[in-house]
Amino acid sequence: MRGICIALMACLVASPALCGVRTSVKTETYSIVGNTGEALLDAMDRRGPRHGLLARAMAQTRYKIEWDVDWLRSGSKCRLKSADATLSIVYRYPELARPAPRKLERRWKAFMAGVRQHEEMHGRLAHRMVLVAHKSVLRLARKDDLCIRSKRRFERIIDAVYAKYEARQARFDDLEHGEGGNVDRLIFMLTRE
Repeated sequence: MRGICIALMACLVASPALCGVRTSVKTETYSIVGNTGEALLDAMDRRGPRHGLLARAMAQTRYKIEWDVDWLRSGSKCRLKSADATLSIVYRYPELARPAPRKLERRWKAFMAGVRQHEEMHGRLAHRMVLVAHKSVLRLARKDDLCIRSKRRFERIIDAVYAKYEARQARFDDLEHGEGGNVDRLIFMLTRE
């Protein structure tokens, strides 16, 4: 309840650009079992969320963006009246189906803290992407022209922002998943005996 009040107050004092973006976050889990770090890693490879056609990931961040756009027509002119975005983020993480040995449990908790941090960064990048896209299209409210051109311009702006942020997502993953990167360190920490 307190979080809702804070979010509502933030919308009241923040710029309208921030209030036109709603975010929902959902967390899903899949169960794994194992008595060693290596066994847990194998279980994640078998049961983790699909990543591409054949590969599986240890964890995953999916997001979907929906726009509710309202155009205001005046004679033969058209302008953007409102553009509200809804960002739906779904995090998917592994969870232990049964308690692990004490030493492994400590490593597992540290491993999962790093995995959550990685996935939440993907979520923050997606959120920033939607905020930037929203702010960028609000500029269309000042321009009057035929709705067809306005709608095309709206789509081009959104596509350009998405492309820029998807490239950032890919660079982040390249850095994190590269040799000697954070994911390598997390796996080493989990599997060392």
